[in-house]
This record gives sequence, C-alpha cells and structure tokens, in this order.
Amino acid sequence: MGSEPGRPARAAGRAPEVRPVRDSPLTTLDTYDLRFSGWGGHPVAAWLLLPSQAEEPLPTVITYLGYSGGRGLVTDHLLYASAGYAHLVVDSRGQGHDTPDPHPDAGPHWVHGYMTRGIEDPHAHYYRRLVTDCVLAVDAARSIPHVDPDRIVVQGASQGGGLAVAVAGLAGDGIAGALPDVPFLCHVRRGAETATEGPYTEIVDYLRRHAPHAAERAFSTLAHFDGVHFARRATAPALFSAGLMDPVCPPSTVLAAYQNYAGEKDIREWPFADHAGGRGATAVEHLRWLRLRGLAPTER
Repeated sequence: MGSEPGRPARAAGRAPEVRPVRDSPLTTLDTYDLRFSGWGGHPVAAWLLLPSQAEEPLPTVITYLGYSGGRGLVTDHLLYASAGYAHLVVDSRGQGHDTPDPHPDAGPHWVHGYMTRGIEDPHAHYYRRLVTDCVLAVDAARSIPHVDPDRIVVQGASQGGGLAVAVAGLAGDGIAGALPDVPFLCHVRRGAETATEGPYTEIVDYLRRHAPHAAERAFSTLAHFDGVHFARRATAPALFSAGLMDPVCPPSTVLAAYQNYAGEKDIREWPFADHAGGRGATAVEHLRWLRLRGLAPTER
C-alpha cells in the first residue's frame, strides 16, 4: 500500500457532495446522500446520518461494510446517529449498487468473489482500491461541518472490521478510535487454511486450480492488505471483538491482528459465538467504550 496510499487519489479528488434524502421517513434524524472521491478519483457513495437539528460538531462514527454488501437503505443504519453521533456509512465499490468499480479486470485466473481479483499483482488487486476508498472516507468526513475532526472513530464487522484495522494503520492521527468486530482480512493465510465458510474459501478454490506454483505469489499479494501488518502501524485506541466459534473469521486470525495492534487496545471474546459475534450486545459494548474514552456526544 505504501506510506501514503491516498496521495494519488487525493490529487484526483473533488470536494464531497452532500444532498438531503428528500423522501426519508425518519423524523429524529437528518439523512444525506454523500458522494466523495475514492481511488482514482472515482465517486464513492455513502450515507450521512445526523441527530435532527444538531448544531455543534459531533463525534463521528465511520462504518465500513461486510463482504458483498452495499450501503443498503438509510433505515438500515440507525444506531449511532440515534445515540447522538454523526454517522457515515461507506459503500463498498463493486459490492453495493451505488458505487461501481470502474476497473473490473480481475486477471486471467480469478475465481468468484473479490479475494482473487487481481491476485497476481498487488497493484491490481481489488482491495487496493477499496482500502484507499476507506482511508479517503476519513478525509471526506473531516470536511463536513457537523463532524468533529478530532473525534472520528472507524467501525465495521467482518470485511468492515478488517477495513477499520487497515484505516487505523494508515490514517495515523486522523482517527481517535477503532471498533473492529470479527475482522476479516487478518492473517489471511491462516484464514485460508482454517476457515470452513467463505470468503477465505475463495482463495482455497483458486489454489486448488493453480497450486502449488500459485500459492506464494497469491499470499504475497494478499499480504499487502492483511490487517496484521496494518495493525502494527496503528496508534488509535481500539476495541476488538471475536466469536470463538466463528467459521468465517476463525478467532486465531482475529487474535493475530489484536496481538499485533500497536495502539491501546481491548477485546471482547464471545465464547459460543459464530460470525455474528456478540450480536446486539456488541452495540452496548461500543457505546460504553466510546463514553469511557471521552468520545460520546454531549448530552442535550
């Protein structure tokens, strides 16, 4: 990824565009369609949700999404704004309906999904573009008047958790905290060796067709986007979570990123949980942790 993955994209970018969602059924939240420049200057869609009539700059949560999911409907994302935060929900290029990936060339040997798109060259891999989008979402958030630029937290589960770890490692002092839940894209080789459900199994399918000669090149490419390496660069405090019976992101992969995370950190381990982790209890842990870190909104 390099030390400044967003630099070329920043040069190609434009100021974010924010438009009210005119037909929103929500009465206690103000909702906006946000478009900002991502990798290559490509437009990336996001939702922005704010408590109604908010005036002062707010602590802000940026959410990255799970694998193969887009930003969906604005009504899918009510928690953080309802708790008084500004909330930015970032679409995943090519995975949602609102953000296309203008560089779909996956190389000659990819299999289904996104893990093997460009797997023979880290410069061409899909996650180079998506991780850059996610870093630039922090830039976009900082330009919004209702966002307190000193209290931005990145959050996500599964793929979104892995992206939160990546941004924590790449954004430096640009964020105040990270909330990666059951993060994907961490210790990728271990995930391919032990996960019994996708998306790591996409790598296995690829290697069954092209192994043994393709394995080292594939994992060399994927190492550029591995959360273990990003975690070593992270300085913001973080709260991780892991499901100890997770077949998608095995707990050993999550713990590898957690143990290598350089910033202040804590983790919630859910002993009998699958990939859903702590389910609704996770949100309670998030809000409590944010308040203890001084990242909660001022009570009205």
